[in-house]
Amino acid sequence: MKGKWPRARWRFILHGEAPGAWNMAVDEAIARMAGAGEVPPTLRVYAWSPPCISLGRHQPLADIDLERARADGIDIVRRPTGGRAILHADEITYSVAGPPHEPRLQGMVLDVYQRLSDGLILALEQLGVHVYKAEASARAGPDAGPICFQVPSAYEIVTLDGRKIVGSAQVRKRDWILQHGAIPLRGDVTRLAEYLALPEEKRRELKTALAARAVSVEGYTGRPVSFQEAAEALREGFARALHLDLEPGELTDAEYELARTLAETVYAHPEWTTRV
Repeated sequence: MKGKWPRARWRFILHGEAPGAWNMAVDEAIARMAGAGEVPPTLRVYAWSPPCISLGRHQPLADIDLERARADGIDIVRRPTGGRAILHADEITYSVAGPPHEPRLQGMVLDVYQRLSDGLILALEQLGVHVYKAEASARAGPDAGPICFQVPSAYEIVTLDGRKIVGSAQVRKRDWILQHGAIPLRGDVTRLAEYLALPEEKRRELKTALAARAVSVEGYTGRPVSFQEAAEALREGFARALHLDLEPGELTDAEYELARTLAETVYAHPEWTTRV
């Protein structure tokens, strides 16, 4: 992949833990500002606190047992991207945002998925996780179930023993593109099933199925991998795969103010969360 495009300079932002509404607002703020040419295309990595279930943009809120989730201190947020639910805990999340004319972000959704998957593969290989891309024909259809990690979609990342280890989603607007995704570093990858609005027997069945279909980095490698180690691997993987100079940066004042507005009026607002 190296040399496929002229070398480019993107921004790299390393953030720690934050609530779900703020994380989604920051991702969209960066995408909007990058799309307007106010900031460079950006790779951001971050974490979540408190643990949070993120729903796909069009996923019914009724999929989630809200009472049980809130009793356990699990937050709920709706993403700007599509896809199915993810429980964000003990993980690292990446986001890539920029304008649609950036050569690495040009084309259709699956074109961009394929290119960004190259960076994810290099990052995971650096961590000792041997992976490949799911086939282009892979699809999470309407009957795939409510959990993102149940089945890989086209070009998502799967370990050599067939388990999904990255869950990604993308949104494309006229002026900007955002793709973000979760990589579980440790912990129970089946835990989300406990918070679905399902009979207890169905929850147990789903947990058993997930245990066979998904895995964390530690579950695959047998060793603990820190957030910092994973963040550096993502930075190096994307830089190598996409021929980038990733320069450390922070949110501009304008991005921060836009994120604050988006958090208040969209991602933390009940009308957004309950819209489906």
